[in-house]
Amino acid sequence: MGDPAIRRERVQNLWNSFARKFPQVDHATCMEAAPDLDFDRIGGLAAAKEELLTYACAATSPEVYGRWGTMPPSAILLIGRRGAGKHLLANALATRTGTPFLSVSVPRLVLEILHATGKAGELLSAWDQTLGELPQATVFFDELEFSQAQDIGTQRMDLPIGPIMDFLLELVDRTIAVDGSLVVGSSSYPQSLRPAFVAPSRFERVVEVNPIFPDDIVEALAIHAAGAEKRAGRRLFEAVDWTHVVSRYRQPSTGDWVRIMHAALRRKARHEAAGEEVSLVGTEDLLEEVERVRRADTRLLPAGGTYL
Repeated sequence: MGDPAIRRERVQNLWNSFARKFPQVDHATCMEAAPDLDFDRIGGLAAAKEELLTYACAATSPEVYGRWGTMPPSAILLIGRRGAGKHLLANALATRTGTPFLSVSVPRLVLEILHATGKAGELLSAWDQTLGELPQATVFFDELEFSQAQDIGTQRMDLPIGPIMDFLLELVDRTIAVDGSLVVGSSSYPQSLRPAFVAPSRFERVVEVNPIFPDDIVEALAIHAAGAEKRAGRRLFEAVDWTHVVSRYRQPSTGDWVRIMHAALRRKARHEAAGEEVSLVGTEDLLEEVERVRRADTRLLPAGGTYL
């Protein structure tokens, strides 16, 4: 077993051992011991990528900051609508720096902690110990504005905000204090994000994740279409006019557009399973899916999808 494999196994074993002791952490986190998502597999978002690549120097070339008389930010906060690609950017940061990627669903963790009264202090101590034993890691706190997150229903004003904030700020501070850790947060609701999160020594660098319409979305769709064809081992799409498709409807997030593309692929798969003759996915197929989404959106509250 080579060194990278041993390292991956050690990381996963350490985290699994911790998560078994604290089910609330197990339910709200995901550990990737060896993430594999390059920045070039994320469509567009050039400015946000540049910020993350600059932050990556804290792990890959820490001496560079000193040569310029500065230091890396304590942590970075990504703001932007749901489905814009915040999670992908954090994952790509971990890949670029060769660090394990720990994703924390803050809204889910909040609910789990509320259901496990009396465990917060014990959890924080074990969190410290576990992160200290892990190799240098990238930790992503997803959706810091927990009270408005779609995961638990919007505008949950019934939550005990004070105790929750005490716990979250302590968790964030302890994570930032771990030597060499890279800490990234996100919020889809920056207008109501509590100022304590962006205080100095916390998420002091704020980065907007805002896809340029339609270019960034078209680039993302082209990347995901190529990925689908690679998985299938064959051509799946005609010469699609992606710009024309995307320009028909501004509402969907990048994540929603990727789901629309997969909906067209799934429809082709269903017809093939029924024994019908099936053509490649074309512009008209995608426009039909856009119209289905548009009609459904008129009957649903806006939420936004996940940029996969």
